[in-house]
Amino acid sequence: MYSAATIARGRQLAALGDCAVCHTEANGAINAGGRPLETPFGIIYSTNITPDLETGIGAWSYPAFERTMREGIHRDGRHLYPAFPYTHFAKATDADLQALYAYLMAQAPVHADTPENALAFPFNWRPLMAGWNALFHQPGVFEADATKSAMWNRGAYLVEGLGHCGACHSPRNALGAEKAKAHLAGGFAEGWEAPPLTSLSHAPIPWSEDELYAYLRTGESRFHGVAAGPMAPVVKELASLPDEDIRAMAIYLGWFNDTAINEPAQAALAAELETLTSTRTVSVSTVGARIYQGACAVCHAVGGAPLFGSRPSLALNSNLHSTVPDNLIQVILHGIASPVSSDLGYMPAFKDSMTDDQVAELVSYLRRQFAPEKPPWSGVHAAVNRARQGISR
Repeated sequence: MYSAATIARGRQLAALGDCAVCHTEANGAINAGGRPLETPFGIIYSTNITPDLETGIGAWSYPAFERTMREGIHRDGRHLYPAFPYTHFAKATDADLQALYAYLMAQAPVHADTPENALAFPFNWRPLMAGWNALFHQPGVFEADATKSAMWNRGAYLVEGLGHCGACHSPRNALGAEKAKAHLAGGFAEGWEAPPLTSLSHAPIPWSEDELYAYLRTGESRFHGVAAGPMAPVVKELASLPDEDIRAMAIYLGWFNDTAINEPAQAALAAELETLTSTRTVSVSTVGARIYQGACAVCHAVGGAPLFGSRPSLALNSNLHSTVPDNLIQVILHGIASPVSSDLGYMPAFKDSMTDDQVAELVSYLRRQFAPEKPPWSGVHAAVNRARQGISR
């Protein structure tokens, strides 16, 4: 039996690892699996990690659980695919893995079978993963860097281990492994861009430690925007972690951005960018401008009064300054129905009220108006079509 304190710690670790985010189907029971995860090689369904004896992990011993987390090998000997990020989870300490195991085993069991994966040959042949692991997986526990502070090392442990930020925010090679030389340099997941978390960020104002902390703690950065898409549930889960852990993550991630500026300089740059966009007017005779005035300006007009919740500045919004329009398109089509906090307010979805052509016109207009120093996006219509069909880049 595990103590209440150990189970409580395990609950925090499950939140850090976003276990429920991936292992819960839409409208399904928590951690009962069945969520389809789209990969370049086909669809992989998340498994049931409740302690059900037949369809979950109820019959798993701790050694079997630990082997899965460290080596990516199922209790029955099957190799798992790296859509389950054991390449990161392996870095967790024994104590943390035991606490996570205790928490998962303390849940209510749910009987739920996992659908069969839909992977193309030869990727559906699991023994190939032994070779993949030999090439790309090092199952070692995190080792602290003696030249860095305790908070930096704590943040590194959380980010690189159970937090597995690089699983989405790093590009992958042709075999689906994270590119070691482009760590946290940006990637794509579930049709969304996971932007670079380094100095490669295209945000108009470089991310600072304080803004990273605010974003991870509240779901909003005044100089960047609000968490949406797959990132919103991640930040929701992080609410379970203590402030010092969130601060440690911000310290570590901030270390990757050597272009950060102090708060007064950020505020001055923000004011300059907003003034630039408010005085620069793209012809209102364009289709995109008219759509903006009718659908967006009520909440996003430069200098407008806040009506409710958050009113992110489009001049500062990271999505408008990216090299690709994917995230902006996703937000326009699907809105923000489940914000990190209701205090941030909600954004309506326009997928049923705008055609693909209208979305493309609006997206192109927003880029010209609010990121005038950036080149126009190419392939906007194709990107809208992909997002509408749920096809990843």
